[in-house]
Amino acid sequence: MSQERRQGARYPVSFPIRVKWKDEGGTTIMEEGLTENIGIQGALVYLPRKLPTVGSKVELTVTENADDEISVQAQVIRLERNAAHPQVALNLLDGMRAWKKKVWEFAGETIAAEKPEESDDW
Repeated sequence: MSQERRQGARYPVSFPIRVKWKDEGGTTIMEEGLTENIGIQGALVYLPRKLPTVGSKVELTVTENADDEISVQAQVIRLERNAAHPQVALNLLDGMRAWKKKVWEFAGETIAAEKPEESDDW
């Protein structure tokens, strides 16, 4: 029986990201992709080419604001090996405060700003 551990809202926002990790041979791999959704303790990200292995530690950098990139350490908790759209579920290990303030809250504001205005029915 799986227990739902998510806390707080998850926002379906695409921010550009960079993910860095070491493969089994110790080689550093860097991939660029996009966030699919952002939670308070992690994110689901799209990486088009290579995926880290489940359980591996990665450095996740949100590059949305070039002057204020946010980097956090995360662990891979799940892979979605869809050939057309491979995704990696990441759980934050540190950097939570910066993530919450500069990524998660910003994602919430971004979503709020995108909501269409209520139109008046004449």
